[in-house]
Amino acid sequence: MPDHDQPTYDLVLTRGTVLDPASGTNARVDIAITGSTIAAIGPDLAASGARVVDCSGSTVLPGLVEGHTHIFQHVSKVGAPAEEAHLRRGVVAAADAGTAGASTFEAFRKLVVDGTDMRIVSFLNVSVLGLIDFRFGELLNPDTLVVDDALAVASANPDVVRGFKIRLSEDVVGEQWESLLKKSLALSEQAGLPLMVHIGETAEPLPAVLEHLRPGDVVAHCYTGKPHGILDGDRVLPAVLKARERGVLFDSAHGKSNLSFEVARRAIADGFLPDVLSSDTSARNWRGPVFDLLTSIAKLVALGAPLDECVRRATVAPAQLLRLDGEGYGRLTVGGRADVTVVTQTDEVMLPDAAGGSILAPRLEPTFVLHNGAVVETVPWRGAPA
Repeated sequence: MPDHDQPTYDLVLTRGTVLDPASGTNARVDIAITGSTIAAIGPDLAASGARVVDCSGSTVLPGLVEGHTHIFQHVSKVGAPAEEAHLRRGVVAAADAGTAGASTFEAFRKLVVDGTDMRIVSFLNVSVLGLIDFRFGELLNPDTLVVDDALAVASANPDVVRGFKIRLSEDVVGEQWESLLKKSLALSEQAGLPLMVHIGETAEPLPAVLEHLRPGDVVAHCYTGKPHGILDGDRVLPAVLKARERGVLFDSAHGKSNLSFEVARRAIADGFLPDVLSSDTSARNWRGPVFDLLTSIAKLVALGAPLDECVRRATVAPAQLLRLDGEGYGRLTVGGRADVTVVTQTDEVMLPDAAGGSILAPRLEPTFVLHNGAVVETVPWRGAPA
């Protein structure tokens, strides 16, 4: 029996419903933390805690993992502040999706990866320019795709570069989408890394793109309302289902203009959930319509996606894609990292999509966040009235 005069644990989160898709846990149990480590998960641990946080009525999740964001602040016009936009809203690890290219990666590493108190990795833009400004397509000059530069950065930074990114919209690649895609896939193959492909307003319908992709490659913006998406009427295209069967992954990636409630509703009704649920946060949308990853989760739940499956796609699934699961991200494990996001459902609010739609949904609020055992100061939801 523990000596209750001498606390066994630094902190105990008690009376919450622990939802950890990685272990299949969905139960009212306590989580005890000592230092930066989860020391115990089980019932009746509160009496042994030096500090006890009552999580009654809340859901206790692994620290969220953001699979697609843009956080190269001060260099790219689309870069949001990493900690303000993510960590203080319950996200402990994130992948920047192509904001940095080979020519800007050194600054990205110094300013964002090394300068941020959360785990940051990158899908390196195949263009050396990266995504500096949305107004100017980074691949309109195809010579900016310099294979040797991208390979050199990936080889020198394996702890950060976890894949490559290409945007295939016509205003980015012009008429050379296929040759640039093939060159990007060859680059990814040589590096042994996945390629993330941005869809929406591509020159050709989506099946023409999908036939090139390999297992492990990622299609970003699967619920886009722009031309050449995943639907044929109310059904998901057969080519999309075949691509998923052979291992191609689909990322929701909300963004400022890349998630339609109508598309998402039809796809979810047809049984098509994203493999990765991400926000695609940027300086253009972190104050709306995206706001944060938890709000992106709330939107899909309101559209009919089960909460536990949404949480899976915002914790363990992106951690596996980004190879952060081996570092302990995306799960709650005794002996593992003490990254925890306690979420409380709030009153219903009207939430916008990126296509002019809106939906009434209960919002999810991070009411207590731990990163590596340290309490994170959260910030209020940015969609609240001033």
